[in-house]
Amino acid sequence: MVSVESAAGNTVPVDPVPADPVPVDSGRVAPRPNYIAWTALALMTVSSVASLRPAPTMAVYGLACVFLYVLPAIVFLIPTALVSAELASGWSGGVFRWVTEGISPNMGFVAAWHQYAMTIFYYPTLLSFVASTLAYVIYPPWAASGVWTAVVIISVYWLGMLLALRGGIGVIAKLASSGVLIGTLIPGALLVVLGVVYLAQGNPSAAPMTPSHLLPAWNGIASIVLIVSNFGAYSGMEMNAVHVNRLKDPPKEFPKAMFVAMILVLLILILPPLVISWFIPAEELSLTAGVMQAFDAVFAHFGIQFLTPIVGLAIVSASLAGFMTWLSGPSKSLLLVSQEGGYLPPWFQKTNPGGVQVNILAAQGVVTTILALLFAFVPAVSDAYWMFMTITTSVYLLMYLWLFRAAMNLRKRQPDHPRGYRAPALNLLCVLGFLSSAAAILISFVPPSQFGGGSPAVFVLIVGGGILLLGLVIPYLLIRLRKPTWQVAPSTDPEGVSS
Repeated sequence: MVSVESAAGNTVPVDPVPADPVPVDSGRVAPRPNYIAWTALALMTVSSVASLRPAPTMAVYGLACVFLYVLPAIVFLIPTALVSAELASGWSGGVFRWVTEGISPNMGFVAAWHQYAMTIFYYPTLLSFVASTLAYVIYPPWAASGVWTAVVIISVYWLGMLLALRGGIGVIAKLASSGVLIGTLIPGALLVVLGVVYLAQGNPSAAPMTPSHLLPAWNGIASIVLIVSNFGAYSGMEMNAVHVNRLKDPPKEFPKAMFVAMILVLLILILPPLVISWFIPAEELSLTAGVMQAFDAVFAHFGIQFLTPIVGLAIVSASLAGFMTWLSGPSKSLLLVSQEGGYLPPWFQKTNPGGVQVNILAAQGVVTTILALLFAFVPAVSDAYWMFMTITTSVYLLMYLWLFRAAMNLRKRQPDHPRGYRAPALNLLCVLGFLSSAAAILISFVPPSQFGGGSPAVFVLIVGGGILLLGLVIPYLLIRLRKPTWQVAPSTDPEGVSS
């Protein structure tokens, strides 16, 4: 449904397809649509945004971690969730459709490209965490092995791609839902319960929990960087809107999915680091050992350390769920806009019988494989990898600039367009979101501690050049060089309707 509608340029919500098979002209029986529940879409969104991975890092700040997450939530998460809910309830297709309608078709492609560009360096980063966590469970010395990390990254990506090709969005939704439940919600809830029991037993908190510690210590520009950098923690809330037509009643169900996802994301990001700070003093937290060390320390207090490897496997399942969600979202959006406007060569627009973007995923797999090998065996690449992530994250944040601008334009130009949900104070939300995104991009030019004693000018040149190349030059060239023959007919069975 999604790609057929997008290719036709139709912005009118599609009528629900009858549950029973309907005869078609050819005499065959039309396939039964493979709908997904709105709760599944909510959990897919949670898996693409929140995890327990950053909990130890934020636990260092104790009670101040609440402020460090709540403030970005007010100025970025809430605007993104509410604005996306309105846009998805009126226009199907996700970010590319919203920006196409609100700004221009070319900018719709640029927005889809910016969303997709994030995944270039994100997959190796996410899957290297999977590799280290698996090593912690199986054989801890492997965590420092470049060969082990490369094997896991490459194997998981290609297996995930095969699964996406065979199962479509229906299977991905089920995996994402079960993964976030088993690997994030249950371990997170267990951690919170144990934390409450710990305090109820009369044990003192390792971190001060007084109101005077609610705000982080002020360290000048470093404090601003710390706050603004958390804006990126909420990126991805809009990503699964590309699957909105897989809901039975998109105008009503997508806003509900966004609201539930928003609440769960806040709980997952705030409560676990707060609980960890009760058990482990900031100076004893190991950011390299990460979340597994934190769980092991909590379980050790209660004499249940046998749960540590079980929780490790559960956290791996959550990371894999997040990987599958990212695999299906941005690449699908890039496919749809390319089919509609001919922005990519036909080879990249090829889909399998289920409508899955096979060649885009294959090309991404080649890039991921090369990066995994370089990441594992070339120290210079490993040392500079955080810089690549800074560039792609900034490019992704550019997409939010176009999203918020498009939302304001659509409310002004098409006020009577049917919407299942209207965000309150939309213009204010868009201004907040726009300024927050712009601030986060600007902060990316501030050299972090990893840059050491390097010249700030060199850092700005590298990051600025990378953003310019990946965010502007490449999409500009694709727009300028596209040919009429690049516009091909979309798949007639998008996203695996019959799978």
